[in-house]
Amino acid sequence: MNATQHDQQLLHILHSMKNAHLQAGPASAALRRDRLLRSIALIRDNHAAIANAISADFGHRSAYQTMAADLVTTINMLQHSADNLESWMAAESADVPVAGMQAWIVPQPLGVVGIISPWNFPINLAFGPLAGVFAAGNTAMLKPSELTPKTSELLAELVARYFDPQELTVVLGDADVGQAFSRLPFDHLVFTGSTNVGKHVMRAAAENLVPVTLELGGKSPVVVDVDADPALAAARTLTIKTFNAGQICISPDYLLLPEGAEDAFVTAARSFMQQAFPTVQSNPDYTAIISDRHYQRLINLLEDAQNKGARIISLAPEGEPAFDADSRKIAPHLILAVTEEMAVMQEEIFGPLLPVKTWSTSVAEAIDYINAHPRPLAAYYFGNDAQRQQQMAQRTTSGALVINDVMTHASLDSLPFGGVGASGTGAYHGIHGFRRFSHAKPVVVQDEAGTTNLRLRAPYQDKMALLTSLLDQQQ
Repeated sequence: MNATQHDQQLLHILHSMKNAHLQAGPASAALRRDRLLRSIALIRDNHAAIANAISADFGHRSAYQTMAADLVTTINMLQHSADNLESWMAAESADVPVAGMQAWIVPQPLGVVGIISPWNFPINLAFGPLAGVFAAGNTAMLKPSELTPKTSELLAELVARYFDPQELTVVLGDADVGQAFSRLPFDHLVFTGSTNVGKHVMRAAAENLVPVTLELGGKSPVVVDVDADPALAAARTLTIKTFNAGQICISPDYLLLPEGAEDAFVTAARSFMQQAFPTVQSNPDYTAIISDRHYQRLINLLEDAQNKGARIISLAPEGEPAFDADSRKIAPHLILAVTEEMAVMQEEIFGPLLPVKTWSTSVAEAIDYINAHPRPLAAYYFGNDAQRQQQMAQRTTSGALVINDVMTHASLDSLPFGGVGASGTGAYHGIHGFRRFSHAKPVVVQDEAGTTNLRLRAPYQDKMALLTSLLDQQQ
């Protein structure tokens, strides 16, 4: 099927969904809750099949990691929306300049929302946005990743079982289908993926003036201050760097250590690995890299850094290989003495490699380094001095800042999740998702005398004195 045929087929589906949305009128709270609860049922009823499909797509994916991040966390997001949507739907009264006038703000559904979800968390990053999309009264078209074909095919089958196609439909296909999908005149488009692809998606959406939420990534830094415990910083950083084998958009991408702290951090990192992953290659808790291409990309990053003078420290258990092409499992690696010309400091890593840079004077040096680069999706700071914590918060710009931990913010439905600058635009989760996928529609009822309208009505001669006096008062 060529590009034009993809466009026509998808456009037909979208027009049908838009017409159905308009004919049905605004979705009631009961219908919105029902859609959210059906989403929960889809995941809960089929959790074993979903976990098996994801693991098959990865080559091996930790069952615990799937249950924690893709299933339970997603169910919690959907349930949070179901529990709160009625209060979110309530009209908000607004101040008015004269007695007798009324004004309020009504959150109105946008219509049909397109969602392009990635492969790394194929359930969470499909149904996570839907928690806000459905709560706001919209319907949706979902394009899951072609890199997880078994999961995507299962998702299409399950969605067809639990939802009417006018409520939620799944579109399968390769990158060509994804490009056609991003060109559709949705009422809103959500894309989660790389910054490079995000640019193409935003450009395509702009042709139809489709508003976008882009959840991208970039290089999320970890700053370790002089008063931080290196063992704590190593354990909490590597907890996330090994989760899903670092294939997370908010995984730590590089570390900024005070000069002289490298040995202590390396020792702490080795100790963490001995406790958490006494084996890697045969360990069911350790996840494989998604594909041969991504595996080779990570090996190339390692080799490039080593060829340019970096010191590579494999954290593989003793007696095990640092990586294995057959299993596609790569043990965590620390990359010391990195320089800017190394590819590992230029690209988002999306794997279990952790470059380590040092700063020598003060934490302000680390802050200046972060600010000299594109704004990250998240930043992490380890240190206990309240003033320096505040300095990190005020002087850096990132999608989120977490102090003395890594990635904690992503599971809090009370917080917006999103990027800034090159790491994305727009945010969702909880009420922030409801607002993102709603139109805040002002409604005004004029007072009987038409007070605010009369001041605009000609003739103006008698009104000039009042305006002149107001302007003179402001001098």
